[in-house]
Amino acid sequence: MTNLDALRLGGEPTRTHIDFTALDGFSFDDGGGFPPSYRDFIRHSGWARTFGLWLVYPPVLTGFADGFVGRGGQLTRAFQAAYRDGRNEDFDWMIEPDGSWELVESLAVFGWSENGDALLWNTAARGAQGEFPIWESVHMDTMHRRGTDLIEVLDGLRSRAGALADGVVDIQPLPPTRV
Repeated sequence: MTNLDALRLGGEPTRTHIDFTALDGFSFDDGGGFPPSYRDFIRHSGWARTFGLWLVYPPVLTGFADGFVGRGGQLTRAFQAAYRDGRNEDFDWMIEPDGSWELVESLAVFGWSENGDALLWNTAARGAQGEFPIWESVHMDTMHRRGTDLIEVLDGLRSRAGALADGVVDIQPLPPTRV
């Protein structure tokens, strides 16, 4: 996949609860904002299930669930706690095949599969194009480097989703949920 237009949308994208001011104005510790491929994906797809399996958390307006800061932050804290425990127990298999214990603290969850897998940005390694490298942690027990931006990673997500991705649509819009 070379661009987002190749994604088949299953209806009008859900964007009413997305905080577009935050999408364009959020700042990470390095002073940079959300990666361009992520911003483009959110603008294109809105809040949706991707390839029958993946949820990519957008920044949401106050009072809505499943946002990058709220849900993504909670999952990031859970991920880092699980990996701290794993390191204390010498479970080195948790960082295989591509990770390291030092990397864990700079990873932030921005996507989640309904199988319990996480998509994470390495927020300490922004590239020249403003992108963060993307990692996947399968069941929060492994660390795989998946690509340099979200567009690159989408093909791999589709192929690993298998039969779930063989439907008529790639992007299934989801209704916003109030908290």
